[in-house]
Amino acid sequence: MAVLDPLRELERIRNEMDRVFEGHAPFRSWPLGFLPGTGARQYPRLNVAESEDGYVVEALAPGVDPKTLELSVKRNVVTIAGEKKGPAEVPTQAYHRNERSAGRFVRTFELPDDVDSEKVKAAYNDGILRLTLPRSEAAKPKRIQVDVG
Repeated sequence: MAVLDPLRELERIRNEMDRVFEGHAPFRSWPLGFLPGTGARQYPRLNVAESEDGYVVEALAPGVDPKTLELSVKRNVVTIAGEKKGPAEVPTQAYHRNERSAGRFVRTFELPDDVDSEKVKAAYNDGILRLTLPRSEAAKPKRIQVDVG
């Protein structure tokens, strides 16, 4: 009889759930393209606001060296990458608990509309990366005049 490996079994279940939800319209339409509850495990944490003209994204990234930040936008997909240094003064074996993340990170998410990548602005201040992402002209709603006659 085979020995059950709990971690391998959890990974199999996770992969099966990903496969089940992949491609189903109701799940694709949820904010930022991920299932509810999964965003808390991703870094950096995000706030996304929408206006008539586009989107504002605030990424909580304290301790990140702004020189390591990389941003790319292709159509409606935004990618934020960078590196967060960990504390150097305490040897790893001295930790009883270490919940502060460190190292390289990449976060990719989708917006509902195409973004004009030529007009994207980014600023990093006090540990917050703020992105201003205007909608492309093709993605903006067009107001049509109705003739009455």
